[in-house]
Amino acid sequence: MSQTVKALIITGVGLNCEVETARAFELAGAQSKLIHLNDLLEAPKALASHHVLAFIGGFSYGDHLGAGTVFANKLKFRLADDLKRFVLNGGLVIGICNGFQTMTRLGLVPAFNGFDLKQQVALAHNDSSLFRDDWVILKAESGSPCVFTRGIDTVRLPIRHGEGKFMADATVLEKLEEENLVALRYVSSNGGPARGFPDNPNGSLNDIAGICDPTGRIFGMMPHPEAFLSPLNAPDWTRHDAESGSAGEGLAFFRNAINAAGEAL
Repeated sequence: MSQTVKALIITGVGLNCEVETARAFELAGAQSKLIHLNDLLEAPKALASHHVLAFIGGFSYGDHLGAGTVFANKLKFRLADDLKRFVLNGGLVIGICNGFQTMTRLGLVPAFNGFDLKQQVALAHNDSSLFRDDWVILKAESGSPCVFTRGIDTVRLPIRHGEGKFMADATVLEKLEEENLVALRYVSSNGGPARGFPDNPNGSLNDIAGICDPTGRIFGMMPHPEAFLSPLNAPDWTRHDAESGSAGEGLAFFRNAINAAGEAL
């Protein structure tokens, strides 16, 4: 890696996971910068000087009109050309929870037709109709091109969302599976197929928890890897002889991103 990878994290407007996300990138070896959405819209050239863009968790614009809707519209009508240029020039994008919701509404994933910013999938209200705060087990699909999940088999991460049910029409769902763009699925505690709720906490079709675009560089997921950077973050850490100096399972996603971005520098 000839230079430090730089990650840009959009903040403000009800988003609230900026500190954890910045820390995740820094632990992975990157330089992170927080930028308020309004500042980015006024000075979009800031995007071009970074290698990774993060859409973080929270409740952008209070989830009015649906989670991520207003945020996505702001980006689509004010930042579309800069976003397209960023991804076409090799930039990486990760969207977590509200960030994933924003990316789907914006059309950044799965982007079957290139980055035309047309929505193809959705994240709807959980089948329970309730906000779910829990821990889940995920399996990374080995055939996926997703650079963020390289080398990951199963991983445990926290979730906290009310609109996390992955939905798509039958044709899109089939194409996602055929092109291996499903990057993460909810599974049972032993790593086998999810057995409904609570393994699959929201009713997502095909137990989908995260998807990527065909390049593997644009990735969205509902669980929160930035919330598991230390084993001490886990609710059962006292039963596992957790050491404060070791890494939590979520850090692997950020290390993968920095390694992938670094390969192009």
